Amino acid sequence: MEASAGMVAGSYRRNELVRIRHDSDSGPKPLKNLNGQTCQICGDSVGLTASGDVFVACNECAFPVCRPCYEYERKDGTQSCPQCKTRYKRHKGCPRVDGDEDEDDVDDLEDEFSYQGMGKARRHWQGDDVELSSSSRHESQMPIPLLTNGPQVSGEIPTPDTQSVRTTSGPLGPTEKNVQSSPYIDPRQPVPVRIVDPSKDLNSYGLGNVDWKERVEGWKLKQEKNMVHMSNRHSEGKGDIEGTGSNGEELQMADDARQPLSRVVPIPSSHLTPYRVVIILRLIILGFFLQYRVTHPVKDAYPLWLISVICEIWFALSWILDQFPKWYPINRETYLDRLALRYDREGEPSQLAPVDVFVSTVDPMKEPPLITANTVLSILSVDYPVDKVSCYVSDDGSAMLTFESLSETAEFARKWVPFCKKHNIEPRAPEFYFAQKIDYLKDKIQPSFVKERRAMKREYEEFKVRINALVAKAQKMPEEGWTMQDGTPWPGNNPRDHPGMIQVFLGHSGGLDTDGNELPRLVYVSREKRPGFQHHKKAGAMNALIRVSAVLTNGAYLLNVDCDHYFNNSKAVKEAMCFMMDPAYGKKTCYVQFPQRFDGIDLHDRYANRNIVFFDINLKGLDGIQGPVYVGTGCCFNRQALYGYDPVLTEEDLEPNIVVKSCCGSRKKSKSGNKKYYDKKCFSLGYDDERSLLMSQRSLEKRFGQSPVFISATFMEQGGIPPSTNPATLLKEAIHVISCGYEDKTEWGKEIGWIYGSVTEDILTGFKMHARGWISVYCMPPRPAFKGSAPINLSDRLNQVLRWALGSIEILLSRHCPIWYGYNGKLRLLERLAYINTIVYPITSLPLLAYCVLPAFCLLTNKFIIPEISNFASMWFILLFCSIIATGILELRWSGVGLEDWWRNEQFWVIGGTSAHLFAVFQGLLKVLAGIDTNFTVTSKANDEDGDFAELYIFKWTALLIPPTTVLIVNLVGIVAGVSFAINSGYQSWGPLFGKLFFALWVVAHLYPFLKGLLGRQNRTPTIVIVWSILLASIFSLLWVRIDPFTSDSTKSASNGQCGINC
Repeated sequence: MEASAGMVAGSYRRNELVRIRHDSDSGPKPLKNLNGQTCQICGDSVGLTASGDVFVACNECAFPVCRPCYEYERKDGTQSCPQCKTRYKRHKGCPRVDGDEDEDDVDDLEDEFSYQGMGKARRHWQGDDVELSSSSRHESQMPIPLLTNGPQVSGEIPTPDTQSVRTTSGPLGPTEKNVQSSPYIDPRQPVPVRIVDPSKDLNSYGLGNVDWKERVEGWKLKQEKNMVHMSNRHSEGKGDIEGTGSNGEELQMADDARQPLSRVVPIPSSHLTPYRVVIILRLIILGFFLQYRVTHPVKDAYPLWLISVICEIWFALSWILDQFPKWYPINRETYLDRLALRYDREGEPSQLAPVDVFVSTVDPMKEPPLITANTVLSILSVDYPVDKVSCYVSDDGSAMLTFESLSETAEFARKWVPFCKKHNIEPRAPEFYFAQKIDYLKDKIQPSFVKERRAMKREYEEFKVRINALVAKAQKMPEEGWTMQDGTPWPGNNPRDHPGMIQVFLGHSGGLDTDGNELPRLVYVSREKRPGFQHHKKAGAMNALIRVSAVLTNGAYLLNVDCDHYFNNSKAVKEAMCFMMDPAYGKKTCYVQFPQRFDGIDLHDRYANRNIVFFDINLKGLDGIQGPVYVGTGCCFNRQALYGYDPVLTEEDLEPNIVVKSCCGSRKKSKSGNKKYYDKKCFSLGYDDERSLLMSQRSLEKRFGQSPVFISATFMEQGGIPPSTNPATLLKEAIHVISCGYEDKTEWGKEIGWIYGSVTEDILTGFKMHARGWISVYCMPPRPAFKGSAPINLSDRLNQVLRWALGSIEILLSRHCPIWYGYNGKLRLLERLAYINTIVYPITSLPLLAYCVLPAFCLLTNKFIIPEISNFASMWFILLFCSIIATGILELRWSGVGLEDWWRNEQFWVIGGTSAHLFAVFQGLLKVLAGIDTNFTVTSKANDEDGDFAELYIFKWTALLIPPTTVLIVNLVGIVAGVSFAINSGYQSWGPLFGKLFFALWVVAHLYPFLKGLLGRQNRTPTIVIVWSILLASIFSLLWVRIDPFTSDSTKSASNGQCGINC
């Protein structure tokens, strides 16, 4: 399917498949076969022994593997032959690994080829396979082909050919030439096992005359020579060898780049120890404080006292949920040079894993096409092999404007991508690159850079004009609907009733840049929508992208970004691969989460849009437990985790020590196996019984849907597509898997992919993965990986927070609530506390609103929530405030967060708690209990065309503004009333007034940014806000005076019996 093949639109249920603007298809290019004894894993020569014989790793099938790859497979791989799946036996001189103890420590040739010993080892391996639990599945249990040295030469959709092999990049893009190919193994056929009879000549098995002793001695001499040479180099002062391997370049080369790709950088104990001590002291002080508050009621203001105590107890519980998941914060460091040394050596085919990047968009009027275009351009120009990157843009609004702007983006990418890679510029989103107010000549050494930059800026400005013209044209839709350039009606004229659409813009012979180089694949996808079907908004669109990408390219990893989050760091994908492709982390890491960073926010971040406290404190703390929560964008996923499979856990993970068990949860091996895992295992190993195979296939179809191509793709853990497919099959399956009825009666949205049931599908999806035992990683490279835009307007910001809070309430009232879901021993205790905190925080709005109104009522009634206290009792109040301050200071110390960012976060916690969170609680209850749904609009991502931060001062009416405004007015009135009463009552009344004023001023200080937002640039508050707020404040005040709860009935009667001046 070429980039010029035109759009493909169709409906599976209606049996429609139409190509629009079809030009031609070209057949696949022939593979160039490479003959000779080359390693089928790394492509190097297998090598000879000291006697001149060929090195043989497997004694049964003689599958060509070189000695370094043989040792690596035994140490960090499957420990078995890629072809016959027989466990590698230990050769003399090789380091021992787990399982070698069953070989009776025999190294000589006769016992090495012992028929009985080999059978014992094979039976032992098979026994281990049978006893595998659900949390320790095999790394290669599926019908995958043999390992290859690189991807297929042709990037086209393969036609049925017995010589074709699996491609790691998929059908839509180019790959590199001169690649060693391997035959494909049909997973449905039993694997033939060759038994070596020691009585026969080894030549009959193709093994050659192998003199093991001489070969091992030759290898040992070579290794000793290399180590002597290395030690001499270091003794001369040309390098130093460290235990971490982070400095010795020569050591890395000698060890074949097998050092860890990342490391944990612990926070100094001088920072963490005082922090933890203060937390424990604060917990103790809080206990004594609450004990005093409960046992000392205020009799003359009992209702106020009772409300305050209830609020304080809830605040204490909320603090515990928020504080203790930050008990063990860590930092991480990646080594991109080691990644390149291991998987991406210069002059050799890249072994980096293929990655599919998802970009989601809905309404081009609220998500400007120019912003989406910049995101796509930054993806296409990432520092990653072009044949390993595929960009999928999901248009869930089926807007022709998005389609046409993406077509223009593809044309401009032919010029922009080579410019970025030639001059190594950052960032690679043109809008933000040209807007930088920095010295763009820094570190640039090519004389042509200035001229080319000036020409590229002119090209980009012309590109912007074309995009703006498309936007202007799309303002009014014709009565007959939109028409494409060739006169064909646009299939998505009705956004609620249209067929599925796929268009490949780049990624084949039609995807060359101006320098003649290949470009990454760029695919436009709009899933089918029909009335009467549940489409599940963004979560449904992301699941459709999972399936269509698996059919077309099947990258081993997925990376999703919002349309307004561009790649600020071109090496972001490699940063993620340092964890995903690391032997120690990769098989149990479900995703790598990057922090969100934002452009276009006012200098003082009035409404805490940056969320610095959350990204730099909370997520760092979770990274030290089981990993950060998924925040919806800037995240790289393992496909196997999204498919609902369990992670590959080591014995250390399955049997933790007593401290980890008590603090972080048990990870014991399940005795009952996992049915879903069993189905995958059975399908991959093959059946002799046709009935059993049919039952397994039915189970897989019930789980993944009725698409054989997609089901087979789910087994390919290293990515790639089955070689038996042809273009017609791929096109039909791609349309099929994005049809609106594909997910019916499957586990999509329940156990697979993005989970349905909440508008914040990100929290739910990450929670399900962690509950299965997966870990996640928080990656914070020195240069931020992604940057996006955030709503700096007060109303937009509150609506955004309302959507998040409503999603948390939906999860709280669902079966996936972390309070009662997932008690299988795989979710650690502190991680569970963090998830509980993310779903119950909106409920804090109820006690927070009451606590913010209490100071005003105390000032108006001259009552107080605290009785007269002794010096001993006042000590607990002083210690509590000191511990709160100390905790904040020490937290800022180890995290590096600034004081202003911390204070803005505290302020917006009160603003959001008294407005958006409060509305979310009631709307969530109405939605879950009464079925009354609330429709949310997409957050606007508008450009600042009227000046810097013009959007900050625009007022947009919303009911969310009423509660905080009422709280402000009530407290201001209370302050005036309290001061007036103190002036009239004399000197002795000023002492009790200070406590009340402190709390009232605390509320006003936290709501100060909200007050500035109401006043706007012209310092004018909208009349409707003033009217509503004064009306509510008056009603509450008059109601309070009418009820007069603090005056007893006897006092009222006595006052009524007194005569006045006219008595």
